[in-house]
Amino acid sequence: MAATRPYDIVVFGATGYTGGLTAEYLAHQAPAGTKWALAGRNREKLEAVRARLAQISPPCAQLPLLTADATDPASLKSVAESTRVIITTVGPYILHGEPLVAACAAAGTDYVDLTGEPEFVDLMWLRHHEQAVKTGARIVHCCGFDSIPHDLGAYFTVQQLPEGVPLTVEGYVRAGGTFSAGTYHSAINAFARMRQSMRTAKERREREPRPANRKIGSTAAGVRWHKSLKTWLVPFPSIDPQVVKRSAAAIDRYGPDFRYGHYIQVKRLAMVAGLIGGAGTLMALAQLKPTREWLLARKSSGEGPTPEQRAKSWFRVRFHGEGGGKRVETEVSGGDPGYGETSKMLAESALCLAFDTLPKRGGQQTPATAMGNALIERLKKNGIKFAVTTAA
Repeated sequence: MAATRPYDIVVFGATGYTGGLTAEYLAHQAPAGTKWALAGRNREKLEAVRARLAQISPPCAQLPLLTADATDPASLKSVAESTRVIITTVGPYILHGEPLVAACAAAGTDYVDLTGEPEFVDLMWLRHHEQAVKTGARIVHCCGFDSIPHDLGAYFTVQQLPEGVPLTVEGYVRAGGTFSAGTYHSAINAFARMRQSMRTAKERREREPRPANRKIGSTAAGVRWHKSLKTWLVPFPSIDPQVVKRSAAAIDRYGPDFRYGHYIQVKRLAMVAGLIGGAGTLMALAQLKPTREWLLARKSSGEGPTPEQRAKSWFRVRFHGEGGGKRVETEVSGGDPGYGETSKMLAESALCLAFDTLPKRGGQQTPATAMGNALIERLKKNGIKFAVTTAA
C-alpha cells in the first residue's frame, strides 16, 4: 500500500529553522525522481520555503504544499496516508509530537524525528509500538545528533570486534557549536518532567521484553581522567546511551554480555564542576513555572546561527571497544552538530527508509536496528566520517 502513495517523503515542520535546513538538504541531495512535499500549518510560510528551495533546484518550484497542524489529527492522518516516510522537526516532541506518531503507526507510514527526549520515546513505545508492528510502520526516533553518531558509532565499533564474546564499548563526545532552540527547550521541559519521565521509563522496563540469554548494561566508571585522551570524562546522562543499549538488546552481534559507557570530554577539572553545577541549577529552575518560562524565553524556536557560524562548528565522538582479546578505537566526526549535520542525518535517514533494502519489520526502532550499515554508508558518502583509528 505504501509503495503506491503519491509521495516518498514529506517534511513536516519545513518552515522552522532545522526543518528548513532539512528541506534544503533534500533539494540538493534527493535523487532525481524522488516525490516529496512540504507540510506545515502556515501556507504562506510554506510558499516562502518553496521559493527558497527553487533557487537551489528549479524543479522545487513545483513541490506540493500540504497544510497540517500538530493539533489537528485529521490533517495529520491525511498527510500520513499520502506518503511512505515522514520527517518531523516539530518539537518539543513531548508537547507536540504524539499525534503524528499515532497517525503514522495507524497508516503504516515510516517516521523519523530528531528528538532527544527520553520520556517522549518511552511514551511512544508504550502507546504506539504494538500498532506500528501490526501495520509495518517503522518509528525511528533520535535521527539527529541525538543519537545517530553514538548509536551507529557504537554499532560500527562492535563490528570491528570478535563475535560471540563479551564486549565493552565507551563513547567520548566532544563538540564545538551551537545547539538549536528546539534542543534547548526540550532539555528544559525534560528537567521539569523528571518525575513523569522516571515513571514512564519504569513502565517501559516492566513491559518491554528483554533479550534471552544475553546481558546488556552500563560501564561502572564515574568522573575520571583519561590518560590517552588527556581530558576528564564526565558521564553524559543523555538519551544516547539508552539508544545504544536498545540497539544492543535487539542485535545479537553485540555479544552475550555488552556494556556501554557514554561521556563528555572536558579539558579542565574546574569545567567539570561548572558543568555539573550548571546542570543542577537548570534542573532546579525548571521545576517552578515562572523560572521555567524565563529559561524557555532565553531561546526562540525557529532561530539559529548564521551559515558562517555553522561552518566553524564540529563534533567528534571517539569509541574505545574491547572483547575477546582485541582492542579497537574508532571515531565518528563531522561538522555542525546542532543544525547542519543533524539535518543531513535526518534527511539521509528518510532517504534510507524510502529507498534502501532494509529489514522488513515495523514498530519503534533505533537507527542501528532500522537502518544499520545502509545508513552508515549513506552518511560516509556525504561527509560524516566513520573510521578505525587504532586496532590491536
